[in-house]
Amino acid sequence: MLALRLARGSRPLVQLRRLLVAAASAGTGFLLLYVLAGAVAQPAGSFPRLLWALIPLAVTVHFAVVVARADPATQPREGLDAVGLGPFRLLLAAAISTAVACALGSAVALAAFLHLRGELAGLPFDAAGARLLHAEQPLPVAGALTLLAVIPLTASAATALALRPHPPLAPQSGLPWGIALTACGLAASAYTGRGGPGTLIGWSLTAVGLALAGPGLAYACGSLVQAVRPGAPRLLAGRILQEEAPRIGPPLGVLCSVAAGALTAFALRDRGGLPVPLGPLTGPAVALVTLCAAATLLTSVLEARRSREPGRTALLDLGAPSNVLRTAASLRATALLAVCVPLSWGVAQLTSLALTR
Repeated sequence: MLALRLARGSRPLVQLRRLLVAAASAGTGFLLLYVLAGAVAQPAGSFPRLLWALIPLAVTVHFAVVVARADPATQPREGLDAVGLGPFRLLLAAAISTAVACALGSAVALAAFLHLRGELAGLPFDAAGARLLHAEQPLPVAGALTLLAVIPLTASAATALALRPHPPLAPQSGLPWGIALTACGLAASAYTGRGGPGTLIGWSLTAVGLALAGPGLAYACGSLVQAVRPGAPRLLAGRILQEEAPRIGPPLGVLCSVAAGALTAFALRDRGGLPVPLGPLTGPAVALVTLCAAATLLTSVLEARRSREPGRTALLDLGAPSNVLRTAASLRATALLAVCVPLSWGVAQLTSLALTR
């Protein structure tokens, strides 16, 4: 009940984020149901399709976790312990809110899937995708419900794990592990080539490696911006980047991995692109992954901006010119672009060489 009351009383922006989580869950659920129907109709090759469908699931869960972290209603405040809303209750409320949003998306995905298969008659576009969704084969009810339940359960568990009280880690601590995992991903792609599950394993390791290395890269960008006798804008931009590195680093690394995958597919277009066995839903799956990665980064940036609003107000009250703050924001964006664009291009080139050796 507490989670539902917090959801009803949230601001419009928070409600919009939850609706976006529900929409992402609906897209992922529809893709999982498509894979299940394809496995019933054509059992051969169904396992690789299921593995590739886990990528949209992972980015959807990541997006749900970031949205839950950015929700003001689930953040500790003074005096809440006195009314029984300690850290554990707030964490539980965040996990339940995430599960409700994802469950809503899964229900929409099931309704849309059954409608396009022709099993829910009397509405527009009835049975419009009967052939694509293998309507001639019965859909296993237990399997469909199990796959749809994976989304809210995984998202709520990841939210509870991410929001639990724990000491913060240094942003640079994940950089060596990220570099190692990225190298392992490139090595796996080079060893297995374009056939089999090696492409998926290599890209997954590379994506996890870039996500782990993201905070360290953002922190390094902050150090470079304020290096060599910085003025006020450069010093402010560098310190803000270093402070926000743990928050914006992982989404930035995920977006870099998505960009690297897109550049790799473009480089291999003459060879048939990446071997993604999702059939006609490959394009929508790629769009879902890209939009979720971009929305995750945007949500993290907005959360970071909201967290530094008291400092911004204090600087303006002290008489700091507003153009100094705008210059610092431009410096931060330029520094991140100057690092992330070459990084994505370099990873894409190495992946292309590994897959075409």
